[in-house]
Amino acid sequence: MTEELRDPRRRPTISDVASRAGVSKGAVSRTFNGGKGISAGTMARIRAAAAELNWTPSSAARAVGGGPAKAVGMVLRRPAELLELDPFFPAFLAGVESALTSVGYAAVLRFVSDTATERACYEQLIGERRVDGFLLTDLRHRDPRFEWLSRLEARVVVAGSPGRGCTFPWVSTGGADKIRDLTRHLIAQGHRTIAHVAGPPTLRHARRRRQLWEETLAEAGLEPGPVVTGDFTAEGGARATHELLDGSPRPTAVFYANDLMAIAGLSVIAERGIRVPDDMAVAGFDDIVLSSYVTPALTTVRCDYRRMGQIATQTLLAQLRNEGVPQQITIGGELRLRRSTGA
Repeated sequence: MTEELRDPRRRPTISDVASRAGVSKGAVSRTFNGGKGISAGTMARIRAAAAELNWTPSSAARAVGGGPAKAVGMVLRRPAELLELDPFFPAFLAGVESALTSVGYAAVLRFVSDTATERACYEQLIGERRVDGFLLTDLRHRDPRFEWLSRLEARVVVAGSPGRGCTFPWVSTGGADKIRDLTRHLIAQGHRTIAHVAGPPTLRHARRRRQLWEETLAEAGLEPGPVVTGDFTAEGGARATHELLDGSPRPTAVFYANDLMAIAGLSVIAERGIRVPDDMAVAGFDDIVLSSYVTPALTTVRCDYRRMGQIATQTLLAQLRNEGVPQQITIGGELRLRRSTGA
C-alpha cells in the first residue's frame, strides 16, 4: 500500500479500488451495480480490493442501491473563461437548466485541456456514478467521444450534427442550412468575390459552415473567395479581416463564421475607410443581441441555442426514463437580412 493510502485522513476512491484490482473504474462501478458484463472472478477481485481499502463513498452506496445520480454531465474541452465570450454556451446552458430544474436534476460541468484528461473525466463521472448521462457539444472532426461513451454504455444526447458514425440521438438548430440562403443573397446582390472567415477546422460546425458556403458558390459557377481561419473570438475576427484587406484581390463581401468575428471585422473595415455595404458587404452567424445594434446592423443567421439546450436535455431525460426518443431533431434556423449586406 502506498504512503498516500496509509494516511488515515485520506478517503479511498474508486480509482484506488480500480488500481488495486487491475481494472477500469467503469468495471468497479458495474460490479456494484449488478455486475453487467463483468465475470464472477473479476467481481470477486474488485470486491476484495474494495473491502481491503474500506471503500464506502457515497457514490458506492448509490451504485449498490441502483439509484440515479439526478445529474447530467457536460465535459467541455475549452478554457472556462471563454464561456462568457461565446454566443452559444450561455444560451444553451440556460435551456439545459430550465429543463433540469423542473425535475430536480443538476448539471455537472467539467473543463479539461487535453484528450487524455477528457477521456479520464468521462470514465470518472460514469465510474463514480456522479451523472446519469451526458450532453455532448463542440463536436469535432472524427470525434473520439462517440466510441468512448458507447463502450462505457453511457446515455448521451448530442447537441449539433454529428455526421456518420454516431449512434446517439442528436438535436440540431438547422441554422447551418440557412448559409445557402445567405450566400445566394450575396450573389444576388452582385458579389462575385465572397470571402469567408472560418472557425477552427477541428470543429464540425466550423467545417460545415465553410462547406455550405463553398458548395453554394460552386452551384452558381463561382470560385470560392479567399478563406482565413479565425478562432471564433473578436480578436481572431479582427486579425483575419486585416489579412483579407491586405490581400489581393480584395473581396466585395465577407461571410464570417460567427457574429463576434463579424462585428470585430466591421470595426477593422471602418478603420480602413471602407464603407459597408457600399464597398463591402458583411454577414455573420448566430444572431447575438449586438448584431442588430451595430452600425450598420449585421445580416446573420439566427439559431435558437436556448431551445436547443432545452430539447436536448428533455431528450436525454426521456432516455433515462427508458422512453423512446427520435434519432434526430431539427429546430430550424432563420436568415436575418439587415443593412450590412444592403438589405
